[in-house]
Amino acid sequence: MSTTTSRASSALAALEFDHLELWVGNAKQAAHYYCTAFGFEPVAYAGPETGVKGRASYVVRQNELVLVLTSAIASGDPIGAHVERHGDGVRDVALRTPDAREAFHAAVAGGAVAIAEPVEREGVVTAVVGTYGDAVHTFVERRPGAGGPWLPGYRAWTNAARAPHRVGLLRIDHCVGNVGWNEMDRWCDYYARAFGFSQLIGFDDKDISTEYTALRSKVMQSPSGAVKMPINEPAEGLKKSQIEEYLEFYGGAGVQHVAIATGDIVETVRALRANGVELLETPGSYYDTLGERVGAIEEDVAILRELDILVDRDDRGYMLQIFTKPLQDRPTLFFEIIQRRGSLSFGKGNFKALFVSIEQEQAKRGNL
Repeated sequence: MSTTTSRASSALAALEFDHLELWVGNAKQAAHYYCTAFGFEPVAYAGPETGVKGRASYVVRQNELVLVLTSAIASGDPIGAHVERHGDGVRDVALRTPDAREAFHAAVAGGAVAIAEPVEREGVVTAVVGTYGDAVHTFVERRPGAGGPWLPGYRAWTNAARAPHRVGLLRIDHCVGNVGWNEMDRWCDYYARAFGFSQLIGFDDKDISTEYTALRSKVMQSPSGAVKMPINEPAEGLKKSQIEEYLEFYGGAGVQHVAIATGDIVETVRALRANGVELLETPGSYYDTLGERVGAIEEDVAILRELDILVDRDDRGYMLQIFTKPLQDRPTLFFEIIQRRGSLSFGKGNFKALFVSIEQEQAKRGNL
């Protein structure tokens, strides 16, 4: 069926980020880490005690940002096999919609890979389609009056041992995928056909390169603009790029990083550092000509220099951003912290400084 089917679907047009499910080696420990380091609050639990067999899942929330951390509790489970291959990583970028059945059928008609047909339980309808690598998108529809602490099969979960130190994370800004050589256009076309997405912006290897490495990227967004999914692929360079390193250690395509919005990046970064979160360092020379590049900003440049926060500007305003180091020992998934002051950009002006920082970390690991 033609792409107009997906584009005409009101259920797809209204998509928003709902939550991320990470498949991890030890969900209980991962939940503690995200609560302690990133300020999430415990919300819900599912496992054998709630009638869910073979896995344990912990839900943590901070404002509109929700993570579900899931691990297998028996050998031979697909979740365990996924973690063995990929390490801890994002399995599901779940998308909220007013009609999960319509979203699923419209997406499949547009070429999406069907993983799980729509099912309704306790006023919640879910359906699952595939995307790059082993990642999936679950469509989530919550009917009016749907109860429970999270989704069917979950019970309320609290951890009274320590109240989380909130760091001001608000919501998902965008979610970035890495795909293999010459696969970017294929997956951008997939999002256009199956979900009705359109290209917001693109970057080639002239935009995103250093002395040693390069990549290409296109930003796909939903009709409403609420869901933005940049997709990266490697480009030829003198040495191994960060995309190649990711693909090697993750074992294929997958979610490279999640950009999380904050209303005050200075206070958020200070809180994250106090909690022990490791963030990328920025070359000091980056700040010497910052005012010439981005013009007047509200923040004190000396503080930005102290905290390694990057700044970029477009015709609508400016944005500030910083990146964590990988969230596990494998150099794969990481977070971006972003504050937008009008700008809709993705930090093109920061690519050089950012990639130099990433290459410095790659060199330490012996992977450059």
